[in-house]
Amino acid sequence: MTATHKEELAVAALRNGTVIDHIPSAALFKAVHILGIEHMDKSVTIGNNLHSGKLGSKGIIKVADTEFDEATLNRIAIIAPTAVVNTIRDYEVASKRSVSLPDELVGIVRCANHKCISNHEPMQTRFSVTRSTDGDVVLRCHYCNHCVDGKDAPIL
Repeated sequence: MTATHKEELAVAALRNGTVIDHIPSAALFKAVHILGIEHMDKSVTIGNNLHSGKLGSKGIIKVADTEFDEATLNRIAIIAPTAVVNTIRDYEVASKRSVSLPDELVGIVRCANHKCISNHEPMQTRFSVTRSTDGDVVLRCHYCNHCVDGKDAPIL
C-alpha cells in the first residue's frame, strides 16, 4: 500500500443516499440537528474536522437510503452556505448541487429577542434572509425586526 492510500479516509461507499460535503466543522452538528438526522433509523456516517483545501477543516454527513427534499437541504445554508449535496444512486453520483439560501425561513430559527411575540404565542417564527456588507447571512424577525447573524441563530 502506498503512502497516498494510507492517508485516505476509509468510509464505506453508499449504494443509495445523500452525502452533504463541505460543511464548516463548527456548523456540522447544527446541520445534523436541522436535518433531523439524530431521529433517523438509517445508516449515518458523520465526519468532523476533516482536511479541506477551501475551508481548512470541514464536516461531512452521509445518510444511506435517504434523499432529502430541496427545501430541507436549503435550510442548512443558514449555517453552512458552502455545503454541497450529492445524491447517490447505485454507488454513482446522480446529482450534485450547492445549497441555496431561501429568502424566508419559517419555523426553523427561534427569535433571540425574548420580548418577541413569537416566543410567547403559539406561532411559527418567520425571518427574512439578507446578507451583510461583508457577505454574512443576517436573519430579520418578521414580528419584531430583531436581527441575528445566521451562524449564531438559535435553531429550533
